Amino acid sequence: MADSSSIAPARSPRSRLALYLDLIRFNRPAGWLVLVWPTLVALWVASDGFPGWHLLIVFVLGTVLMRSAGCTINDIADRDFDRHVKRTTARPITSGELSVAEAALVGAVLALLALALVLTTRWEAVAWSVPAVAFTILYPFTKRFFAMPQAFLGIAFNFGIVIAFAAVQGQVPLQGWLLWLANLCMVLAYDTEYAMVDRDDDLKIGMRTSAITLGRFDVAGVVGFFVACLLLTAAVLWPLGLGWPLVLGLGAAAAQVAWHFTLIRARTREGCFVAFSNSHYMGVALFAGVALGYALR
Repeated sequence: MADSSSIAPARSPRSRLALYLDLIRFNRPAGWLVLVWPTLVALWVASDGFPGWHLLIVFVLGTVLMRSAGCTINDIADRDFDRHVKRTTARPITSGELSVAEAALVGAVLALLALALVLTTRWEAVAWSVPAVAFTILYPFTKRFFAMPQAFLGIAFNFGIVIAFAAVQGQVPLQGWLLWLANLCMVLAYDTEYAMVDRDDDLKIGMRTSAITLGRFDVAGVVGFFVACLLLTAAVLWPLGLGWPLVLGLGAAAAQVAWHFTLIRARTREGCFVAFSNSHYMGVALFAGVALGYALR
């Protein structure tokens, strides 16, 4: 008979609130912070300065809500794969603590709340919200067949930039699309870092990621994507006359690219995860440069 002292105690059931917060990654704000800073840069540029409290609240809350909804969609789509990945086995749907139907209801409510916020802006912004939701739903499934699903993720993540210009100007000018392209490069960089964490597990289960596709060029790819992002961002922002704050912001972001290289060059799980988790600080640096530059211009 087994010694009862050697048996690990069963984990106590979690409350519904705890499960919902885990589902939307409430304890991991890096996931929405990487989205909100580029969106705010676009909002400031589209408005030629501070956009007003209404739009600021709409886009910050909307970003948090849509990222949370995206997490539920991702976990529903990946529930069978997540059982085989060390980092994701305890997610509420995968562990069986939440049903697919209940998680889908949570995601739908969050998406509807985000839509309600956008409805308080222009109809052009509402129109761009439709493909934004469609790409958010489709993204998890691209990991089955697309060699660089991170590019698809970048498209989904970047709709905040497009919607910001539409909400302010009623259109998306070339300036907006260049910022969109810059942030696509940013997403490719930090989500490749994220994919490097799970590469061994993803290879076993047949998942496709940019880290697998790039192979031994993964580190060079990450650095290259970051550099392309900064160059495109500088090309858009420099003519705006934002002065030394923009220079400092770009310099701080560039310094972080060098730091990321030191974290990921050995390709350890820990180093790659630390790099991904701190990638939103590049957005902080760029937004601070833009916001302060407009304030002092």
